[in-house]
Amino acid sequence: MEHSTSTWRTAVSATLHCLTGCAVGEVLGMVLGTALGWSTATTVAVSVALAFLFGYALTARSVLAAGVALSTAFGVALAADTVSIATMEVVDNLVMVAVPGAMTAGLADWLFWASLAGSLAVAFAVAVPVNRWLISRGRGHAVVHRYHH
Repeated sequence: MEHSTSTWRTAVSATLHCLTGCAVGEVLGMVLGTALGWSTATTVAVSVALAFLFGYALTARSVLAAGVALSTAFGVALAADTVSIATMEVVDNLVMVAVPGAMTAGLADWLFWASLAGSLAVAFAVAVPVNRWLISRGRGHAVVHRYHH
């Protein structure tokens, strides 16, 4: 039971870490797309690209602090975050697109911000069990934890 509880705690922590980078990129992409009047497809594409960029950068930064080479840190970030970020981005953007009016709401509209916050919360809830599964198999953020000890 303790191992299971510990694995869930680790999964929640890993997902929160991953969500931080994803959210920065996702929010920046959505704000840019909305402010500049981009199409839904362009806004989603830029949001996804920025989510991966910021997600990988956040993880690579923490691994670099352990004194490893940049190429190693980037490889660890890819191994640790790809599935988690992909899961969150698919869910997050599906929710945003599914909420009527969310993608066309302006930056001053509560619907834009509520939909964005809600989509990130749903993405987090879906990604936690995915990350737990990865961690229990020595993958995902379990790879990063090898550099923190």
